[in-house]
Amino acid sequence: MSSLPMGKHAGSGTATNQPAVAEPTFAERARTLLQLGRIGTLSTISRKQQGFPFGSVMPYSLDENGRPVFLISTMAMHTQNLHADPRSSLLVTQADASGDPLGASRVTLVGNVVPIPEPEVAAVRKLYLERYANSKNWVDFEDFSFYRMNVVDVYYVGGFGVMGWVTASDYLQGQPDPLADAAADIIQHMNADHGEALTLLVRTFAGIDSQQTTMTSVDRLGFHVRLKTADGPRGARIAFSKEVSSPAEARTVLTDMVAQARKL
Repeated sequence: MSSLPMGKHAGSGTATNQPAVAEPTFAERARTLLQLGRIGTLSTISRKQQGFPFGSVMPYSLDENGRPVFLISTMAMHTQNLHADPRSSLLVTQADASGDPLGASRVTLVGNVVPIPEPEVAAVRKLYLERYANSKNWVDFEDFSFYRMNVVDVYYVGGFGVMGWVTASDYLQGQPDPLADAAADIIQHMNADHGEALTLLVRTFAGIDSQQTTMTSVDRLGFHVRLKTADGPRGARIAFSKEVSSPAEARTVLTDMVAQARKL
């Protein structure tokens, strides 16, 4: 499945002379980032300073449709704001920005945050406690309740030059990438132990000579790399020879691609 069209950003330095490589859609990438994240910035509309946004650090879980779920107290300022106006946004950023936060992925969900109906609370409570076991110490306090964001729109930024709106329906129908939970380990292993192999893959499959190659992301369709070339830094994406659905399959495909590149 190819991605939505990429936006343009001056000075991104990520273009190659190769044809576009298939990528997960922005909806899938947004869902993946939300799944991997645990804390976001919830912006509500201030009651005290009317019309101004009020930002709060906010742990969240996701329901089966990817909608954020919050456990919040009536004493919190953001809860009081929500009771007056449910319109809000949730910003979640990539955990590892690799020293460049503007080059990291982030997603903003826009929607209405409202109390979860009583018949649904038991299921949401179980889901939330699985993610935040410590919240068992206050989940049953009288002033705490579960709220959910009903998503209206989504804006995804995948780094320099990669950005776009995602409809709420596309986001809710999207699925997290199957490599999401293992991606950090795959990236660490490839960069620590297989730097030369990455450089070979870039030369063979992207036509770029790189002095140093660093894998920056990986998904079911391929991976991104950051390159140090004679002409300066740039980026590239390499497609897997076939779509993968598990870390074991990714390992096999990468091994086969390196073997193929060494024969060429």
